[in-house]
Amino acid sequence: MRAPAPAKLNLALVVGPLRQDGKHEVVTVYQRLGIADRIDVELADRISVDGFPGDTLVRTALERLAAHAAPPRRWRARIEKHVPVAAGLGGGSSDAATALRLANATLEEPIPPDELRELAAELGADVPFFLEDGPQVGSGDGSLLGPTDVPQDFWVLLVLPNGAAKPSTASVYRDFDARDGADGWEERRDALFAALENVRRPRDLAALPPNDLASSPLAEELQALGAFRADVTGAGPTVYGLFHHRSQAKAAQRVAKGFGRTWLTAPAWYG
Repeated sequence: MRAPAPAKLNLALVVGPLRQDGKHEVVTVYQRLGIADRIDVELADRISVDGFPGDTLVRTALERLAAHAAPPRRWRARIEKHVPVAAGLGGGSSDAATALRLANATLEEPIPPDELRELAAELGADVPFFLEDGPQVGSGDGSLLGPTDVPQDFWVLLVLPNGAAKPSTASVYRDFDARDGADGWEERRDALFAALENVRRPRDLAALPPNDLASSPLAEELQALGAFRADVTGAGPTVYGLFHHRSQAKAAQRVAKGFGRTWLTAPAWYG
């Protein structure tokens, strides 16, 4: 069985205080993208993952699913990487969710969707998103999902800046706490929901609040090149620009190649 494991954008990311479980309150808008890894899963006599030596999540996902399988099942997975690693695009989470979905389909009695989502949430807050179709609003720690009707007719330019190395997500959140980033959480959260209520056309996405965790001067560069919205996705370091027209995005990409690696893609509804 084979399926794409698409990347994601955080079209907005508002972060609040620490919760009792040690995670932060989050409201984010997840958007799936056309750029994707490819995942193959087949039954085997033991769990193994080939194709990407840096994998941790796919193996863990299959091990946890195996613990629920009756009769017992094991799988061999292969990852064909296209989504840049540690770039804020959710590649590892998408790989894990896709492997879960494919492996679950091989069971005589597949785990029901709600239980599969719970298992996915144990792997990471954004993993359940990749089991859903369409853009979603994530809340709680980011794993509580609800659909949102945001436009899908725009182009996305991704730029991974030269020399950028993503710090650990834990360190990004520590920096957020050190600067009292949670101050005004309720107001910023409410502003995000109010902005979403008024989104009708792609350009309305420009009113969404900026990423609370990370920023980049490259966002201003992409706006100067015609992006109607530009920001960092996730904890970074990838910067995205949204464009109305492919020709405009292609022209911006030619310039942006001087800033780092680039990809031109578009929204995708499902994996």
